[in-house]
Amino acid sequence: MTETSAYRSDRRTGRRAPRRTGRGAHHWRHDLVELAALFTAVTVADSIAKTVAQGPDGPVLLVLSAVALLAAAGIHTWFARRRHHPPPDPGAAAGRGGETGAAAAAAAEAGPSRAAGPAEAEPPVLWRLRTTVREEPGSLAALCGALAEHRVDVLGLQTHPLGEVTVDEFMLRAPRSLAPAALHRAVASAGGRDTWLERADAHDMVDVPTRVLELATRTALDSADLPLALRQLLGRCTIRSVPAGAAAGPRPAGDAEAGEDPLREGVLEGTVMRLRDPHGGTITVERPHLPFTPTEFARARALVRLDALLDVQPDPRTDGPAPAQGASGRMPRRRETLTLREGNEITVRRADTRDLEAARAMHRRCSVRTLNARYHGPVKDADRYLDHLLSPRFGRTLAAETPSGKLVALGHLLWDGDETEVALLVEDVWQRRGIGAELLRRLVEMAAEARCESVYAVTRSSNTGMVAAMRGLGLPLDYQIEEGTLVITARLAPVPAAAETKGP
Repeated sequence: MTETSAYRSDRRTGRRAPRRTGRGAHHWRHDLVELAALFTAVTVADSIAKTVAQGPDGPVLLVLSAVALLAAAGIHTWFARRRHHPPPDPGAAAGRGGETGAAAAAAAEAGPSRAAGPAEAEPPVLWRLRTTVREEPGSLAALCGALAEHRVDVLGLQTHPLGEVTVDEFMLRAPRSLAPAALHRAVASAGGRDTWLERADAHDMVDVPTRVLELATRTALDSADLPLALRQLLGRCTIRSVPAGAAAGPRPAGDAEAGEDPLREGVLEGTVMRLRDPHGGTITVERPHLPFTPTEFARARALVRLDALLDVQPDPRTDGPAPAQGASGRMPRRRETLTLREGNEITVRRADTRDLEAARAMHRRCSVRTLNARYHGPVKDADRYLDHLLSPRFGRTLAAETPSGKLVALGHLLWDGDETEVALLVEDVWQRRGIGAELLRRLVEMAAEARCESVYAVTRSSNTGMVAAMRGLGLPLDYQIEEGTLVITARLAPVPAAAETKGP
């Protein structure tokens, strides 16, 4: 390598390298020293040989000479290594390890908060944040910049334009050490107002089109999933199905004269939306403190329309569509055979309003004590509850029947607003055989699949069978007793931390 090429290489690396071309001037000195050492060694060897041959102490002098030669060889080796392998240049080391040094410097500048340690190993927290900003250029960038300053990652974003303002909904991943109040302040500093913050989970990270398609598929396969689909689509909210008689209220004179139904396309009123139930009545969705946007209203209305269209069955008399009466034919028809402890077999399947007469017949075979323990009221009114309990709009029902087709037990999973209730009724002669426990286990599995956080059962404190069935789930239980009524709540998932509502 010439001196010019060496200089160019040094300029790329940013350091000054030693000039290797200058070493050649010193090679003659090294050769002269070696030649002198050779003549000296020959002279010493000749002297030693004569002394050994002529003197009486020849062997001793020979040994000492060998030791001296070995010492000289060792000194020569040490000198050669030191001469040809100098210690590394600090500048060269810095040049070769540029990336490592830069990374170390960056870690040092970040301070202890960014250093690896137990705090960094803690898993981050998922948040769902919704805020309102002015519809102007740069508003979203300012909001994202304020979140980035607190090391908050934006995993998903939805925008709901509302004229002069826009509602932005974020899926965030934040450090566990970041307090919700600090997150509120960061959003407020970037121009966000009416901020809503709540804990999220991994299921919420699915993008909106995918989640909507999954919910539509579930609704298409099972009409009982419509309330749950609406709840998962709209977040934490309360969904109630109001019967047609109770839903009928005062209507404007113009609508009455024109024969129009004001709920045909639904009604949006801030935190409440009302949708026409395909099975009759109204579906009311309510979310406290957080108004629904027109986009959310349109999505919910489309999901209800899909459910209504799938419930329309062809009319064999006219080859045209006709509204389906009673339960939907989309309910899963899977049947499972259960072998009891004594060897008898029963069939467990989904039930709906088509099983109304069989359920009434089972009521007539049940004792007053069994019906009273189940319905907590006058036994004569037991049949009145079946229309509600067997409707797929209010929940899911499992039935246990004998090989001859006789209904002997019913298990209900009821959507009670934002809570979920389980209830069991087993005919007297089939009790204490494990049927109720098996139905309860399957109902709890359904609730877990629907992402319910807990289920509760209301019974008499003297109903030891229901208490034993709930304890057999192996889940954390909470007990509340008031005037002989026992409420047992089973936790299906860890209780989330208290969610922040509206920001300051």
